[in-house]
Amino acid sequence: MTTKKTEKKDPIVHLSELIHGIKVTMMTTVEEDGSLRSRPMWTHDRDFDGELWFFTREHSPKVDSVERDHHVNLSYSDPTRDRYVSVTGMARLVLDKEKARELWNPTLRAWFPEGLDDPELAMLCVKVTQAEYWDTPNSRMVQLVGFVKGVLTGEPFHPGDNEKVNLDEAGAPLH
Repeated sequence: MTTKKTEKKDPIVHLSELIHGIKVTMMTTVEEDGSLRSRPMWTHDRDFDGELWFFTREHSPKVDSVERDHHVNLSYSDPTRDRYVSVTGMARLVLDKEKARELWNPTLRAWFPEGLDDPELAMLCVKVTQAEYWDTPNSRMVQLVGFVKGVLTGEPFHPGDNEKVNLDEAGAPLH
């Protein structure tokens, strides 16, 4: 099954559309022994500009991991819309009360009962360098027909778009 090629979207705009509405991402960091560790992180529903922000505790294991090795991966999944996004980037700890105030959402009180006055309140900023996505914009019936056709003909089934994006090459405003 082929998909209709249209005008190529700006990669930042397209990534923003793909991750919009996905509340939780799995953040993978590199442990001291080189092993990988993933944990769920709450995603802010805001326009993506090349950086993703997450609230955390300043003295948490994930911060220790990020301080040792800045490489992280963020996995977004929305099976109801057949959207899957893997984001690679460099994370850094940010202790900035003004930025925290700008990004604060009352829902965060579940993790930070003291709110913006919590002494452990910190943020991780992930500067995105690469992303890969799998997006199936077609209806389930169109996917099913394509799947059955693949089984019957022996031709590989291609349910949707898959693309790798290097944001540095795309001229993204990574600062």
